[in-house]
Amino acid sequence: MSSPRDPIFGAVVSTSQGDEEHWLSISDLMSGLMIIFLFVSIALMRDAMIERDKIKEVAVAYQESQVELYEALMREFRNDLKTWDAVIDRETLAFEFKSPDVLFDVGKISLKPAFCTILDSFFPRYLKVLFSFREAIDEVRIEGHTSSQWNIETPLDEAYFNNMELSQGRTRSVLNYVYYLPAVTDERPWIKANIAAVGFSSSRIIMDTLGQEDQERSRRVSFRVMTNAETQIRKILEN
Repeated sequence: MSSPRDPIFGAVVSTSQGDEEHWLSISDLMSGLMIIFLFVSIALMRDAMIERDKIKEVAVAYQESQVELYEALMREFRNDLKTWDAVIDRETLAFEFKSPDVLFDVGKISLKPAFCTILDSFFPRYLKVLFSFREAIDEVRIEGHTSSQWNIETPLDEAYFNNMELSQGRTRSVLNYVYYLPAVTDERPWIKANIAAVGFSSSRIIMDTLGQEDQERSRRVSFRVMTNAETQIRKILEN
């Protein structure tokens, strides 16, 4: 059937029914796409919330384990800290021996007899405490630190690398000594797999109240526990 004509001008008059059907079909399509987009958004939000909750659980568990480990170390060593001139840092879980005169002779990597005596008592008990938390432990680092001083005529960069060699040598000496303690013979596989010796040279010096380097306090050795919270969070993100 032909389209009706205007009675006066004879022009063809088009009907809008086809256009309406065309626009209705586009409207239905857009509505459908919006619904799909909404469902996808909800699904993504749900996954993000689940991931967030998992990370939160890891963070809470990490904090609880850190507090429990700190308290366990304090219970075990509270009476020894003053005698050994040592401290336990609540935030980093670093067990720090602060007296350089007890640890090593100046410029040497061999342990002094007094430090050996301390390690004889400290290390087996330290491992015993750690083993109650071994599922949460990623690594234990024996960390060596020096002051920035080497000698007056040594340039700063050269002094840094000299102290790097010194701090690394000292931590290796500590690890070698505790590894061969008769009291931990059965734990040598765990020690080998989980304890590392790290020298930081003078990269983490300690400052006094005037903002100057405290050379005595900068010379120190610490045993620091690294938890596996970061590893667990990385696994959650990867999955």
